[in-house]
Amino acid sequence: MEKLLAPAHRILEQNWKGGFTIPTSKLYPFQWNWDSGFITLGHYYNDPKRAIQELTSLFSGQWENGLLPHIIFHSETEKTYFPNYDFWKANVNAGAPIRPKTSGITQPAVHGFILENLLHRNPDDAEMIAFVKYIFPKMVHYHRFLYTYRDPFKEGLMFIFHPWESGRDNSPLWDESMNRINVKAGDLPAYQRRDTSIADPSERPTSAQYDRYVYLLMLGQKYKYDGAEIAKESPFLIQDDMMNAILIRSNQSLIRIGKRFGFDVAELEEWQSQSIKSFNAKCWNEKLQTYVVYDLRGEKQVEHREIGGIVPLFAGIPNEKQAAALHGYLADLHKRNFYLCPSFDVDSSLFDSKRYWRGPIWPHMNWMIYHGLKEYGFHDTATILRSDTLEIVEKFGFFEYFESQKAIAANLTKGFGGDNFSWTASSVIDLIHNP
Repeated sequence: MEKLLAPAHRILEQNWKGGFTIPTSKLYPFQWNWDSGFITLGHYYNDPKRAIQELTSLFSGQWENGLLPHIIFHSETEKTYFPNYDFWKANVNAGAPIRPKTSGITQPAVHGFILENLLHRNPDDAEMIAFVKYIFPKMVHYHRFLYTYRDPFKEGLMFIFHPWESGRDNSPLWDESMNRINVKAGDLPAYQRRDTSIADPSERPTSAQYDRYVYLLMLGQKYKYDGAEIAKESPFLIQDDMMNAILIRSNQSLIRIGKRFGFDVAELEEWQSQSIKSFNAKCWNEKLQTYVVYDLRGEKQVEHREIGGIVPLFAGIPNEKQAAALHGYLADLHKRNFYLCPSFDVDSSLFDSKRYWRGPIWPHMNWMIYHGLKEYGFHDTATILRSDTLEIVEKFGFFEYFESQKAIAANLTKGFGGDNFSWTASSVIDLIHNP
């Protein structure tokens, strides 16, 4: 395992752009929201100042209403990515910053628990304490945005209106909602994808899926990225189990940080109380024995097992019976010769172990689930998950995602998606240092 550390740190170094880290060259040449959260974990071990810079740079793109965009376009000359800043037109919202340019949607709110992680490792450092005091209100403001603009029924559960917000871009979870979108000739402006010229098209979302992504992007522009107006029209309106679980986990972290420093946490505690209650009421599926997403437009649960339904372990949401069911699912996958954790139900006809979020392994997801398993006392399975994560990176390289079927992986020489991937490097670094 130790021999993985040097190349992992080398990847973070080569992807560092003097204030922030790109996920990987060519494929993702800007700063991504939840990527940067996980990337700080790796930076800490080599240079804690870079961990601080990473989050500071990310929050430089925060909007006046609290939105933390999913992409920060620090460069306006880089043209290898689509959709670039000029396609997003985020400044239709007067509260979007003039510089840096940003996208108009968000991603999972990992920053609270990442901040707590950094503080835990350096609790008495003056620079770290000063940074916490600076960034804490910005993080609370971001959570306030989610509860104000993305919770129309005041349930304590935020919605997403674009699959990219979930981080699980082309998961089968979104198929039914996305199929409600009928894109006709002339509905969309001309555009040219860049990802399929860099990565294998068979590993990426399809052209039909991408048209629908652009449709929702244009819908966001139409309403100046205002949540209330979007909620009235968008055919895609989802309360995502993973995003809400991560929000709950970061609420917990911010409450603990706030109490240590004497900050007012009453607002956070109010959100948290409502969120946990609503989450268990709306997202637990008794039949499948897992958490699932809720389709607000269809007014129903989306009944699929997938990795987002396991992340609530990391937030401490399940009771003992629910946690045992989630653990049992993972233990069974291990017995069936799968690497942990496949991103979608391996028994579903929609499972695809090669295509993006329809089945492959994602190291940063494993990082969260690993810590969730440990918190519930499932140490043996946690050890297996950690070992699987380090094994696939050692065998197949620091790729974006990986084959989940061991029988198929045995004939492969590399992973999928982008190579020299930053959150893979960071996840490996932290799993080695923090077993």
